[in-house]
Amino acid sequence: MKFKKYLIKTLIVIVGSIISAYGITLAIGAGFGGATLAILWQGLTNVTGMTIGTSSFVVAVVMIIFALFYDRKQINVGTVLYQIIYSFFVDVFTKVQHYTDIKAVNFVLMLLGIVLFSFGTGLYSAADFGRGSYEAVTFSLAEKNNWEIKIVRMALDVLMVVTGVLLGGKFGICTIATVLLSGPIIGATVNTVKKIGVFKAIQ
Repeated sequence: MKFKKYLIKTLIVIVGSIISAYGITLAIGAGFGGATLAILWQGLTNVTGMTIGTSSFVVAVVMIIFALFYDRKQINVGTVLYQIIYSFFVDVFTKVQHYTDIKAVNFVLMLLGIVLFSFGTGLYSAADFGRGSYEAVTFSLAEKNNWEIKIVRMALDVLMVVTGVLLGGKFGICTIATVLLSGPIIGATVNTVKKIGVFKAIQ
């Protein structure tokens, strides 16, 4: 039974990571600015001269270390699995994704991307098999202090954006939409998946 439980959790982390990667790729490439963490990566790159990839890695490491000390249960096999799959598929989707010359269509694609990113994030987070770095911080703060996930995520998004902009990151409509939409969608997805009772049935 434990093997079945871990298998299902692993599959959900994989599926959620791929959906999340496609969503963020779709949103960022639409041409309406960066998502929240992407702005922080840009800011760090601007100040330090590091590549975007290195900046994202540094941010992820800092967040994972914070979560390890603040709420260790957020870190598990899924944390590493997510980071590998997410990064790999972001590169894959970046190469194959195409957009139109019509801004209105690209705007809709951006919104769809944010929704998919948030849904995928909520999906793999609900598996409780280890969060991604940003989600580990979000859920550790929310669960330790009995705060709503959507409120914590929105507050962290604002903090990431402000910090990133101050360091020279690019702010845009995508940034605002991500801050407003990702928290509520992630929270709703996690609550819905847990209500279904998939994991309780295989304990």
